[in-house]
Amino acid sequence: MEALLELVRTRQPACGRVQVVAVDGPSGAGKSSLADALADRTGAVVVRTDEFVPGWTGLARMPPALADGLLAPLARDETAWPPRWSWVRDTWVRALPVEPVPLLVLDGCGSGSRVLRPFLSVLVWVEADVATRRDRALSRDGDTYAPWWDVWADQERQLFAAEGTRAAADLLVRTDGPPSASVS
Repeated sequence: MEALLELVRTRQPACGRVQVVAVDGPSGAGKSSLADALADRTGAVVVRTDEFVPGWTGLARMPPALADGLLAPLARDETAWPPRWSWVRDTWVRALPVEPVPLLVLDGCGSGSRVLRPFLSVLVWVEADVATRRDRALSRDGDTYAPWWDVWADQERQLFAAEGTRAAADLLVRTDGPPSASVS
C-alpha cells in the first residue's frame, strides 16, 4: 500500500483536475480490496467498472464506453452520466452522476485498457494464482458466477493480451502469498 500511496502522491492528474488510479487484473485477484483500502486511506471515490460491462460476454465493450461516458466528461470538468448495466435485469439502467473529484479509483477488469490510459495517473496490476482467484470469486459471487467463470476468464485473457495491461502497469501487486508490490 505504501508504494501505491507514494505513486498517488507524486503523480499529476491526467483527467482534467481528476487524478485517476486504475486497479486492474483478473477476477478474484484482490482489486476491490486494494481499491477500497486506497479509498480508506485517501478519501478517493471508487467506481466499480463491472457496472459498465454489458453482460457476461461484454468485457471488451466496456473500456471505450467508460472513456467516452465517464472519463472524457470528467476531463472537461463536467459531471459524467455513464450508463450502467444491471446484472440482475440483464439490461442498461439509469445512469448515476459522477462528479469531478480530486481522486477517482477505477476498480475492475479492463480499467487499464489503452483507451483509458491517457486519463490515468496510475495503473496498478493485481494478480494471484488461478486457484486462489477462482476460490475468491466463487466465494464472493457463488452460483451466479460459477457457470460463467470460464467465459469471463477467456475474455480477460484476450483483453489483457490485446491491451498489454500488465506490462503497462506502474505497480504490480501479488495477493496470493506474502504481500508484495513492485514499481515498474
